[in-house]
Amino acid sequence: MRYLHTMVRVKDLDAALHFYGTLFGLVEVRRIENEKGRFTLVFLAAPGDLDHAETHLSPCLELTYNWDPEDYTGGRNFGHLAYEVDDIYKTCQALMDNGVTINRPPRDGHMAFVRSPDGISIEILQKGDRLAPQEPWASMGNTGAW
Repeated sequence: MRYLHTMVRVKDLDAALHFYGTLFGLVEVRRIENEKGRFTLVFLAAPGDLDHAETHLSPCLELTYNWDPEDYTGGRNFGHLAYEVDDIYKTCQALMDNGVTINRPPRDGHMAFVRSPDGISIEILQKGDRLAPQEPWASMGNTGAW
């Protein structure tokens, strides 16, 4: 058995690709446009998984965009996606500088939570050992539930 992908439905493909690709740094591995089924699938991989994802199509995040408008609720019921990053403080600062709310700041140098435009909770974990507490993060409280 091997892990393939996690699928999340998105309401606005452009907004989702901006968040996951431009802001969060995931890379598009493949795209499937299904005119008959009226949907688009976009598979994204973390840069550290890119070689494996391009060869084996895993591990990936699958964004499913249904062309006909539909409201999706319960993003919190999904749980969360988790990604390991080289520098949690730089990652959170870049996201915050681009208007993303840091729901659980990385005050411990190890873990943070943000949400995608569709309400999917994303855990950001520091690669390796936790970083030393650093301002302004160390003194921040929660700005929302994760």
